[in-house]
Amino acid sequence: MKSVLLHIHDDRGADSRLQAACDIARACNAHVQCVQVTPMPDLIAPDIYAGSGFAPTIAAELHAIDEAFRARVESRLDREDIAWDWRQVDGDSIGGLLSAARLADLIVATLPEGRRTDSLDPLPIVADLALGGRTPVLAVPQAARGVAIIGRALVAWDGSAESCAALRAAVPLLRLAETVDIVTVEEASKAAFPATGAPEYLARHGIKSQLYSWPRKERPIEIALREAIDSLHADWVVMGAFGHSRWRELIFGGVTRAMLRTARVPLLLAH
Repeated sequence: MKSVLLHIHDDRGADSRLQAACDIARACNAHVQCVQVTPMPDLIAPDIYAGSGFAPTIAAELHAIDEAFRARVESRLDREDIAWDWRQVDGDSIGGLLSAARLADLIVATLPEGRRTDSLDPLPIVADLALGGRTPVLAVPQAARGVAIIGRALVAWDGSAESCAALRAAVPLLRLAETVDIVTVEEASKAAFPATGAPEYLARHGIKSQLYSWPRKERPIEIALREAIDSLHADWVVMGAFGHSRWRELIFGGVTRAMLRTARVPLLLAH
């Protein structure tokens, strides 16, 4: 894992994102690509009320704000002793990040705490990034102080295409982990799948792991999974994102949606 895309935005998750990206860069000898997306208001486009006449002034103000934040972040990066570069683009945050991530190995974004109530709350973009591109996303809780990549990793495994994609993407980081625990939550109604497939796959990459079949006890899967995370003292989690459609999860609920809302450790997500 040699190219880490860091979402640059002035919000309450900025420090935790930056620290997580730096932690990974040092652990993997990776390069951090800082991508700052300046959102342009709708009135940039011409309209019949001549609102576009104000567009250059508004754009200049937005760029000045972002430039001030850039200076602060670059000052911090200069002290981190990592390789990095900077890219500034105008437009939609999700589209800009996904476009920049086409040759990235990982996107670092924030898991917000609750709903967004003001401009300093992190943007709720993790789900869109995970679904919209082919680059895995490291979702860092807003209050985190980085990510302990060399600590205890937990793989949430159900044999789905999404969990397989997440496992493959995580291999470079799992190689660095002190321990790797694979957890499959028992589901009587689910079709059988090769539970040993994940540890066998990791073993071929020289990664030792421990497989756990975690009792569901008639609870929602996410409750059992969070219990496993706490009981095994996981520092970060690998999991597939949105095994069901996102709309179905929005209507009926789902594991991904619940974990994005309640996770207290970084999640490496892939779809």
